Amino acid sequence: MADIIQRNLFTWKDVDAQSDLDILKLVLSALPDEPFMELLEKKRKGINDTYPLRACWNALIAGVVYQHPCAAALLRELKRNAELRDLCGFDPFLGTQAVPTPWAFSRFLAKVIAEKSAIQTMFDTLVDQVATLLPDFGKHLAVDGKALQTYAQGRKDPAQSSDPDADWGAKTYEGVREDGTTWKKVTYWFGYKLHLLVDSVYELPIAFTLTKASRGDCPELLPLVEQTAQKHPAVIQRAEELEADKGYDSLENIQRLPEEFAIHPIIDIRELRTVGDREITRASGKSFQVRALDPKVADTIFYNERGEVFCQPEDEQGRVLGPAKEMAFAGYEQDRASLKYRCPAAAYGCSCPSQAACGAKQTGFGHTVRVPLKTDPRVFTSVARSSYKWKKLYAQRSAVERVNYRVDRVFQFENHFIRGKQKMEMRIGLAMVVMLAIAVGQIKAGKLSEIRKLATAA
Repeated sequence: MADIIQRNLFTWKDVDAQSDLDILKLVLSALPDEPFMELLEKKRKGINDTYPLRACWNALIAGVVYQHPCAAALLRELKRNAELRDLCGFDPFLGTQAVPTPWAFSRFLAKVIAEKSAIQTMFDTLVDQVATLLPDFGKHLAVDGKALQTYAQGRKDPAQSSDPDADWGAKTYEGVREDGTTWKKVTYWFGYKLHLLVDSVYELPIAFTLTKASRGDCPELLPLVEQTAQKHPAVIQRAEELEADKGYDSLENIQRLPEEFAIHPIIDIRELRTVGDREITRASGKSFQVRALDPKVADTIFYNERGEVFCQPEDEQGRVLGPAKEMAFAGYEQDRASLKYRCPAAAYGCSCPSQAACGAKQTGFGHTVRVPLKTDPRVFTSVARSSYKWKKLYAQRSAVERVNYRVDRVFQFENHFIRGKQKMEMRIGLAMVVMLAIAVGQIKAGKLSEIRKLATAA
């Protein structure tokens, strides 16, 4: 916390109190901001100190904590709330005169923006602190992109816009209706995009970047992981898997995550609609395209783009004897870098006209197929897409959506007045810092269940 009029504002026992200022006290006490304060004071040395830097900084943090949409709203609250002024460190004897003027506070904000690397340093320090306090922090990762719309008018010529740093982004949604017809919806926004890597269990940020709205999600995944590996190697060493939606589906992402970082990619796959060399039919009557597992060998085993492996029984003349059945996943063999699948008749006890011919009846275990990951690296991953484990892990991806919700609703990015990429980076950085500072404070207070208290109280 930045030193102000008095030290030791509270002990951790004070967190039990229910004052509106408690959460701000907790955040200020957990912030590793002393080096930043010393830097600003060194640059201001010999200049008029009518409005103390430390008090202005604490007020800026208060604006984030109490969700003020703009500096003007924060300054109005400071003039109204004497208790808040005292906590921030403004001279109590000056009353409302101690509150900075709008232009003085704007000059202070310009100083903070110019030192945005200091905010990133605070964020990285807090990530390390959380990693120390929580031994499993970073074990389960998730990534997603977040649209940050601006009220500035989007122009074809950026120079004509009130926010020339921003541009247009688009998000496409697709699906299939109950009657089998497909639908597609495209939404557009003008502004920026936040790319966020989080711990999917604790729902806390680990790394983030801000880009223009037009920047795609897929190219940002590996840079986020690389950034984390450089700054927080202990966190990446703990990581077991990373969950992401189909916007991050690419051969490079799926291959490099396990090869370079030993992280299992749990990334939904895009349906390219070009995969398949034949059509098979299930017992339900539904037909779909599949590809032969080994096209060089006459076989009855096929797979689809979702990583499901099927057995299509045939007689000696190659005539289909019945509907295709999905083979049972039997585990990942790390030494062979292969997925193992069992005969569905032996695994599920269903009937199969060619069961005797393939040896399922004699061995009991049934026909076994090993699928090397190199067969189709984008489809076959170390955690099989068709397994229950993959589905369970992928469900954890919703954690990053809840973090995005807090960015929108709790930290007011759904209704903001920020213009310019530098200001947006500063404001996003402060939101991420406050989020982690709350977690550090609550963990030290022995309240692990309240590490997202600001969100639950909002």
